[in-house]
Amino acid sequence: MAEGERVSTVPLVSLITINYNQAKVTCDLLESTRNLTYPRFETIVVDNGSAEDPTDLIERGHYPNVKVVVSRENLGFSGGNNLGLRHASGAYFFMLNNDTVVTPDLIEQLLAPFAADPQVGLVCPKIRYFDHPTVIQYAGYYPLNPYTGRTWAIGLHETDQGQHDTSGPTAFAHGAAMMVSRRAIEVAGAMDESFFLYYEELDWSMQIRRAGFRIYYQASALIYHKESISVGKTNPMKVYYNTRNRLLFMRRNVSGFPLLVFYLFYFTVALPKAALVYALRRQNDYLKALRRAVVWNLTHKVRRPAKAGPAVVADIH
Repeated sequence: MAEGERVSTVPLVSLITINYNQAKVTCDLLESTRNLTYPRFETIVVDNGSAEDPTDLIERGHYPNVKVVVSRENLGFSGGNNLGLRHASGAYFFMLNNDTVVTPDLIEQLLAPFAADPQVGLVCPKIRYFDHPTVIQYAGYYPLNPYTGRTWAIGLHETDQGQHDTSGPTAFAHGAAMMVSRRAIEVAGAMDESFFLYYEELDWSMQIRRAGFRIYYQASALIYHKESISVGKTNPMKVYYNTRNRLLFMRRNVSGFPLLVFYLFYFTVALPKAALVYALRRQNDYLKALRRAVVWNLTHKVRRPAKAGPAVVADIH
Protein backbone atom coordinates (compact mmCIF):
# COMPACT_ATOMS: atom_id res chain seq x y z
CA MET A 1 0.00 0.00 0.00
CA ALA A 2 1.34 3.42 -0.96
CA GLU A 3 1.94 5.99 1.77
CA GLY A 4 -0.89 8.21 0.56
CA GLU A 5 -3.33 5.29 0.56
CA ARG A 6 -2.28 4.33 4.10
CA VAL A 7 -2.88 7.86 5.36
CA SER A 8 -6.34 8.01 3.80
CA THR A 9 -7.44 4.76 5.46
CA VAL A 10 -6.53 5.63 9.06
CA PRO A 11 -8.84 7.80 11.19
CA LEU A 12 -8.05 11.45 11.70
CA VAL A 13 -7.03 12.23 15.29
CA SER A 14 -7.51 15.76 16.67
CA LEU A 15 -5.03 16.79 19.35
CA ILE A 16 -6.50 19.51 21.58
CA THR A 17 -4.43 21.52 24.04
CA ILE A 18 -5.04 24.69 26.04
CA ASN A 19 -2.65 27.61 26.32
CA TYR A 20 -2.90 30.16 29.10
CA ASN A 21 0.04 32.56 29.27
CA GLN A 22 2.48 29.72 28.53
CA ALA A 23 3.24 30.07 24.82
CA LYS A 24 6.79 28.73 25.16
CA VAL A 25 5.58 25.66 27.05
CA THR A 26 2.91 25.06 24.42
CA CYS A 27 5.50 25.34 21.64
CA ASP A 28 7.62 22.71 23.40
CA LEU A 29 4.65 20.33 23.21
CA LEU A 30 4.08 21.17 19.55
CA GLU A 31 7.76 20.56 18.86
CA SER A 32 7.46 17.08 20.37
CA THR A 33 4.55 16.26 18.04
CA ARG A 34 7.02 16.33 15.12
CA ASN A 35 8.20 12.93 16.41
CA LEU A 36 4.77 11.31 16.23
CA THR A 37 4.74 8.39 13.80
CA TYR A 38 0.97 8.41 13.29
CA PRO A 39 0.37 9.73 9.77
CA ARG A 40 -2.90 11.64 10.15
CA PHE A 41 -3.49 14.15 12.92
CA GLU A 42 -4.36 17.80 13.43
CA THR A 43 -3.64 19.97 16.45
CA ILE A 44 -6.02 22.53 17.92
CA VAL A 45 -4.46 25.05 20.31
CA VAL A 46 -7.09 26.88 22.35
CA ASP A 47 -5.80 30.10 23.86
CA ASN A 48 -7.76 30.68 27.05
CA GLY A 49 -7.70 34.47 27.27
CA SER A 50 -3.93 34.92 27.60
CA ALA A 51 -2.44 38.38 28.06
CA GLU A 52 -0.73 38.00 24.67
CA ASP A 53 -2.14 36.22 21.62
CA PRO A 54 0.25 33.29 20.90
CA THR A 55 -0.87 32.84 17.28
CA ASP A 56 2.15 34.51 15.64
CA LEU A 57 4.67 32.63 17.78
CA ILE A 58 3.00 29.29 17.05
CA GLU A 59 2.66 29.99 13.34
CA ARG A 60 6.36 30.90 13.12
CA GLY A 61 7.19 27.42 14.42
CA HIS A 62 5.64 25.78 11.33
CA TYR A 63 4.36 22.89 13.41
CA PRO A 64 2.42 20.16 11.57
CA ASN A 65 -1.24 20.98 10.84
CA VAL A 66 -1.90 23.37 13.74
CA LYS A 67 -4.93 25.62 14.17
CA VAL A 68 -5.04 28.29 16.90
CA VAL A 69 -8.44 29.17 18.37
CA VAL A 70 -8.43 32.31 20.52
CA SER A 71 -10.97 32.85 23.28
CA ARG A 72 -11.23 36.36 24.70
CA GLU A 73 -11.96 34.95 28.15
CA ASN A 74 -10.57 32.14 30.26
CA LEU A 75 -13.06 29.30 29.83
CA GLY A 76 -11.32 26.95 32.26
CA PHE A 77 -10.19 23.42 31.52
CA SER A 78 -13.58 22.05 30.55
CA GLY A 79 -14.73 25.10 28.60
CA GLY A 80 -11.43 25.39 26.75
CA ASN A 81 -11.47 21.75 25.70
CA ASN A 82 -15.11 21.98 24.67
CA LEU A 83 -14.26 24.97 22.48
CA GLY A 84 -11.46 22.91 20.93
CA LEU A 85 -13.92 20.11 20.19
CA ARG A 86 -16.07 22.48 18.17
CA HIS A 87 -13.12 23.23 15.88
CA ALA A 88 -11.88 19.63 15.58
CA SER A 89 -12.61 17.28 12.69
CA GLY A 90 -11.24 13.98 13.97
CA ALA A 91 -12.88 10.66 14.64
CA TYR A 92 -10.92 10.70 17.90
CA PHE A 93 -10.04 13.64 20.15
CA PHE A 94 -6.82 13.55 22.13
CA MET A 95 -6.93 16.16 24.90
CA LEU A 96 -3.52 16.77 26.42
CA ASN A 97 -2.02 19.35 28.72
CA ASN A 98 0.29 21.86 27.10
CA ASP A 99 3.03 20.89 29.60
CA THR A 100 3.30 17.34 28.28
CA VAL A 101 5.77 15.72 25.88
CA VAL A 102 4.56 12.97 23.55
CA THR A 103 6.36 9.76 22.58
CA PRO A 104 6.56 8.60 18.92
CA ASP A 105 3.98 5.78 18.86
CA LEU A 106 1.62 7.34 21.41
CA ILE A 107 -1.35 7.78 19.08
CA GLU A 108 -1.13 4.26 17.63
CA GLN A 109 -1.03 2.78 21.12
CA LEU A 110 -4.00 4.85 22.30
CA LEU A 111 -6.11 3.89 19.28
CA ALA A 112 -5.58 0.15 19.74
CA PRO A 113 -8.16 -0.37 22.55
CA PHE A 114 -10.87 1.36 20.53
CA ALA A 115 -10.31 -1.07 17.66
CA ALA A 116 -10.34 -4.09 19.98
CA ASP A 117 -13.47 -3.19 21.98
CA PRO A 118 -16.34 -0.99 20.74
CA GLN A 119 -17.37 -0.27 24.35
CA VAL A 120 -14.15 1.62 25.01
CA GLY A 121 -14.99 5.31 24.97
CA LEU A 122 -11.89 6.93 26.46
CA VAL A 123 -8.26 5.80 26.69
CA CYS A 124 -5.43 7.21 28.81
CA PRO A 125 -1.71 6.45 28.57
CA LYS A 126 0.73 5.78 31.36
CA ILE A 127 1.97 9.15 32.59
CA ARG A 128 5.44 9.71 34.00
CA TYR A 129 6.98 12.90 35.34
CA PHE A 130 9.12 14.76 32.82
CA ASP A 131 11.73 15.78 35.40
CA HIS A 132 11.73 12.29 36.95
CA PRO A 133 11.24 10.16 33.82
CA THR A 134 11.17 6.79 35.61
CA VAL A 135 8.54 7.88 38.17
CA ILE A 136 4.84 7.25 37.52
CA GLN A 137 2.14 9.86 37.92
CA TYR A 138 -0.76 7.81 36.54
CA ALA A 139 -1.36 4.15 35.71
CA GLY A 140 -5.13 4.16 36.06
CA TYR A 141 -7.34 5.21 38.95
CA TYR A 142 -8.76 3.39 41.94
CA PRO A 143 -12.56 3.43 42.27
CA LEU A 144 -14.23 6.31 44.09
CA ASN A 145 -14.90 5.95 47.80
CA PRO A 146 -18.52 7.20 47.83
CA TYR A 147 -18.38 7.95 51.56
CA THR A 148 -15.35 10.26 51.50
CA GLY A 149 -15.39 11.48 47.89
CA ARG A 150 -11.78 10.42 47.43
CA THR A 151 -9.87 8.46 44.82
CA TRP A 152 -6.22 8.42 43.82
CA ALA A 153 -4.04 7.47 40.90
CA ILE A 154 -2.59 3.97 40.72
CA GLY A 155 1.21 3.96 40.76
CA LEU A 156 1.52 7.58 41.94
CA HIS A 157 5.17 8.41 42.77
CA GLU A 158 6.30 4.81 42.22
CA THR A 159 9.44 4.07 40.20
CA ASP A 160 8.29 2.32 37.04
CA GLN A 161 9.63 -1.23 37.12
CA GLY A 162 6.88 -2.73 34.99
CA GLN A 163 4.54 -3.31 37.94
CA HIS A 164 1.72 -1.43 36.16
CA ASP A 165 2.21 -2.74 32.63
CA THR A 166 -1.12 -4.53 32.43
CA SER A 167 -3.69 -2.60 30.40
CA GLY A 168 -7.38 -2.67 31.19
CA PRO A 169 -10.51 -0.77 32.26
CA THR A 170 -10.02 1.80 35.00
CA ALA A 171 -12.25 3.99 37.12
CA PHE A 172 -11.24 7.44 35.90
CA ALA A 173 -9.32 9.28 33.22
CA HIS A 174 -6.43 11.65 33.90
CA GLY A 175 -6.94 15.13 32.51
CA ALA A 176 -3.33 15.53 31.41
CA ALA A 177 -3.79 13.07 28.52
CA MET A 178 -7.03 11.42 27.42
CA MET A 179 -8.22 10.24 24.03
CA VAL A 180 -11.98 10.00 23.53
CA SER A 181 -13.95 8.76 20.54
CA ARG A 182 -16.36 11.02 18.69
CA ARG A 183 -19.02 8.35 19.25
CA ALA A 184 -18.58 8.50 23.04
CA ILE A 185 -19.03 12.28 23.04
CA GLU A 186 -22.05 12.06 20.77
CA VAL A 187 -23.70 9.72 23.29
CA ALA A 188 -22.36 10.96 26.63
CA GLY A 189 -21.85 14.65 25.90
CA ALA A 190 -18.92 16.97 26.48
CA MET A 191 -17.45 18.06 29.82
CA ASP A 192 -19.63 20.01 32.23
CA GLU A 193 -18.33 23.57 32.19
CA SER A 194 -19.56 24.45 35.68
CA PHE A 195 -16.42 22.84 37.16
CA PHE A 196 -14.03 25.28 35.42
CA LEU A 197 -10.98 23.86 37.20
CA TYR A 198 -10.39 20.54 39.05
CA TYR A 199 -12.62 17.42 39.18
CA GLU A 200 -13.94 17.93 35.64
CA GLU A 201 -12.24 14.82 34.19
CA LEU A 202 -13.50 12.70 37.10
CA ASP A 203 -17.04 13.94 36.49
CA TRP A 204 -16.67 13.34 32.75
CA SER A 205 -15.41 9.82 33.38
CA MET A 206 -18.56 9.09 35.39
CA GLN A 207 -20.65 10.62 32.61
CA ILE A 208 -19.00 8.46 29.95
CA ARG A 209 -19.33 5.30 32.03
CA ARG A 210 -23.02 5.97 32.68
CA ALA A 211 -23.49 6.18 28.91
CA GLY A 212 -22.28 2.57 28.65
CA PHE A 213 -18.62 3.11 27.71
CA ARG A 214 -15.40 2.01 29.40
CA ILE A 215 -12.50 4.16 30.56
CA TYR A 216 -9.32 2.31 29.59
CA TYR A 217 -5.71 2.50 30.78
CA GLN A 218 -3.27 1.64 27.98
CA ALA A 219 0.03 0.69 29.64
CA SER A 220 1.98 0.56 26.36
CA ALA A 221 1.21 4.22 25.64
CA LEU A 222 3.49 6.71 27.39
CA ILE A 223 3.55 10.47 27.85
CA TYR A 224 5.68 12.72 30.04
CA HIS A 225 4.17 15.46 32.19
CA LYS A 226 6.12 18.50 33.38
CA GLU A 227 4.01 18.86 36.52
CA SER A 228 6.11 18.87 39.67
CA ILE A 229 6.41 15.57 41.49
CA SER A 230 5.69 17.46 44.71
CA VAL A 231 2.32 18.96 45.49
CA GLY A 232 2.13 22.43 44.03
CA LYS A 233 1.92 25.45 46.30
CA THR A 234 -1.60 25.94 47.59
CA ASN A 235 -3.30 29.25 46.89
CA PRO A 236 -6.79 30.62 47.57
CA MET A 237 -8.01 29.87 44.05
CA LYS A 238 -6.90 26.24 44.34
CA VAL A 239 -8.54 25.93 47.75
CA TYR A 240 -11.76 27.42 46.39
CA TYR A 241 -12.10 25.20 43.32
CA ASN A 242 -10.95 22.00 45.02
CA THR A 243 -13.48 22.54 47.81
CA ARG A 244 -16.30 23.76 45.60
CA ASN A 245 -15.87 21.05 42.99
CA ARG A 246 -15.43 18.16 45.40
CA LEU A 247 -18.87 19.00 46.74
CA LEU A 248 -20.25 19.59 43.24
CA PHE A 249 -18.83 16.29 41.98
CA MET A 250 -20.43 14.35 44.82
CA ARG A 251 -23.77 16.10 44.39
CA ARG A 252 -23.79 15.20 40.70
CA ASN A 253 -22.59 11.62 40.95
CA VAL A 254 -23.57 10.14 44.33
CA SER A 255 -27.00 9.92 45.92
CA GLY A 256 -28.92 8.32 48.77
CA PHE A 257 -27.22 6.92 51.86
CA PRO A 258 -23.62 7.23 50.54
CA LEU A 259 -24.15 10.95 49.86
CA LEU A 260 -25.57 11.44 53.35
CA VAL A 261 -22.53 9.73 54.89
CA PHE A 262 -20.25 11.91 52.74
CA TYR A 263 -21.95 15.07 53.98
CA LEU A 264 -21.55 13.94 57.60
CA PHE A 265 -17.87 13.10 57.03
CA TYR A 266 -17.11 16.24 55.09
CA PHE A 267 -18.81 18.79 57.32
CA THR A 268 -17.81 17.22 60.65
CA VAL A 269 -14.27 16.05 59.81
CA ALA A 270 -12.69 17.17 56.54
CA LEU A 271 -13.91 20.77 56.35
CA PRO A 272 -13.35 21.63 60.06
CA LYS A 273 -9.86 20.12 59.89
CA ALA A 274 -8.95 22.27 56.88
CA ALA A 275 -10.44 25.37 58.51
CA LEU A 276 -8.51 24.77 61.73
CA VAL A 277 -5.22 24.41 59.83
CA TYR A 278 -5.79 27.64 57.92
CA ALA A 279 -6.85 29.47 61.08
CA LEU A 280 -3.74 28.38 62.99
CA ARG A 281 -1.60 29.55 60.07
CA ARG A 282 -3.52 32.84 59.90
CA GLN A 283 -4.38 32.13 56.25
CA ASN A 284 -7.52 34.23 56.18
CA ASP A 285 -7.73 34.19 52.37
CA TYR A 286 -7.93 30.41 52.50
CA LEU A 287 -10.71 30.53 55.10
CA LYS A 288 -12.64 32.93 52.87
CA ALA A 289 -12.13 30.54 49.92
CA LEU A 290 -13.57 27.66 51.96
CA ARG A 291 -16.59 29.73 52.91
CA ARG A 292 -17.16 30.89 49.33
CA ALA A 293 -16.96 27.31 48.08
CA VAL A 294 -19.57 26.07 50.53
CA VAL A 295 -21.86 29.04 49.91
CA TRP A 296 -21.63 28.43 46.14
CA ASN A 297 -22.90 24.88 46.62
CA LEU A 298 -25.69 26.05 48.92
CA THR A 299 -26.90 28.62 46.40
CA HIS A 300 -26.49 26.69 43.13
CA LYS A 301 -28.72 23.86 42.05
CA VAL A 302 -26.95 20.81 40.69
CA ARG A 303 -27.78 19.47 37.24
CA ARG A 304 -27.44 15.72 37.59
CA PRO A 305 -26.28 14.10 34.35
CA ALA A 306 -28.55 11.72 32.48
CA LYS A 307 -27.56 8.07 32.15
CA ALA A 308 -27.34 8.34 28.37
CA GLY A 309 -29.00 10.13 25.53
CA PRO A 310 -28.48 12.11 22.35
CA ALA A 311 -25.47 14.28 21.70
CA VAL A 312 -25.11 17.09 24.24
CA VAL A 313 -22.74 19.11 22.06
CA ALA A 314 -24.75 19.29 18.88
CA ASP A 315 -22.30 21.57 17.11
CA ILE A 316 -19.43 19.06 17.11
CA HIS A 317 -19.36 18.35 13.39
